[in-house]
Amino acid sequence: MTNISILPKDDKTNGWSRILPSRDIAEALNTELNVDYVIIGAGFAGLAAARRLAENQPNSHIALLEAHEVGEGASGRNSGFAIDLPHNVESSLQELDGSQRFIRLSRAAIDYLQLNITKQKITCNWSQRGKYHAAVSDKGSAEILQPYAQELDALGETYRWVNREQLLKEIGTDYFHSALYTPGGYLMNPAALTRGLADSLPPNVTLFEHTPVLSIEHTNGIKLTTPEGNISAHTAILAVNGFASQFGFLSESLMVLAAYASLTRPLTSDERTALGGVDDWGLTPVNSISGVTMRLTQDNRILMRQCFRYAPNFRRPKRETFKARATHQQLFKKRFPILPDVHMEHTWRGFVCMSRNHAPGFGRLGPNVFGAVCQNAVGVTKGTISGLLAADMACGEDNSLISDMESLGSPQRLPPRPFLDLGVRARFAIEMWRGRNER
Repeated sequence: MTNISILPKDDKTNGWSRILPSRDIAEALNTELNVDYVIIGAGFAGLAAARRLAENQPNSHIALLEAHEVGEGASGRNSGFAIDLPHNVESSLQELDGSQRFIRLSRAAIDYLQLNITKQKITCNWSQRGKYHAAVSDKGSAEILQPYAQELDALGETYRWVNREQLLKEIGTDYFHSALYTPGGYLMNPAALTRGLADSLPPNVTLFEHTPVLSIEHTNGIKLTTPEGNISAHTAILAVNGFASQFGFLSESLMVLAAYASLTRPLTSDERTALGGVDDWGLTPVNSISGVTMRLTQDNRILMRQCFRYAPNFRRPKRETFKARATHQQLFKKRFPILPDVHMEHTWRGFVCMSRNHAPGFGRLGPNVFGAVCQNAVGVTKGTISGLLAADMACGEDNSLISDMESLGSPQRLPPRPFLDLGVRARFAIEMWRGRNER
């Protein structure tokens, strides 16, 4: 038996969900239950796994457990990008082949989400707006964007260059030197999307919220203990991202980071007119650590995401959230001086799971246990496709994309702590220095 020593904690700060109406919460598990399949974690991976299992096995009973409420975990706290292309790729044929696999997997995830959003009439501001990949400095443009454009040419992908003057017209700021715009990505409110997927699950899936797993036992299948009940299943799919180590899997291979984001109050009509540009855009930075991810949402809020911290125990000081808000406000003023009275209304953190070699924790993790964890900060698409394919594997379904996912490898072993802690913090400091011109 493995006891879970660290449980998820909901700090009730997620801006994406705080701007949504309330929803009916599923009941917690409060009995002894036997099912065919159990999925732990109701983020993008767990929701895709549950839906796919129900499609593959319509006569099976499937349970989906969520420690808190759907939309309040990492999946509902990200920046709301469904990205179809790798940000930056290398020039070797091996890297190009890996990028093609990434694209196939990401676009399959987007297609699956699109199908279910349309079929279930999920309201989540889902829109194909593409994204800008932007550099603040001419150095960032020369060292990152120009090689990226060459690789997109090699991949046969569509893009266009956007200079400073065009960016001012399109997104309302001339802070950036240039950007590459690619049209294939989608934007959404991630909390609304996860809620909608959870509230439209097939009838043979039972969702239990406020049901953290306290222990797992691998005897005659899978046995889980929760605060008020127990559940037994033949097969489990683990979709808890960085918490996989708490269940005894990949315990020396996963790094957990806290990422901070803020949403402004809605812009007034005069402010929106002053900003100008297109509606509903998204921008990612060439340096993900020092740079700022930004979005203009459909309800005329601006999202700012920057500030990463190492969080091996899934905890950070509360004061850090206030510090992040002040940083976001400062970065906002630099980019949008035309909006001096706009303030950050919501600031929150979400936990990102990374591996040393950017490989996912996918596939068979142990007897009767399959994994769909470690999305390496591309949770909407990687989480969705890993959950879907883990379900296919668990059912013995043939899917050509499984080999694409397996080709991404497995997470490499990390140095032991405290050497890991020192190394991660040093790497952050180096990246902040290297990318100081991209802030």
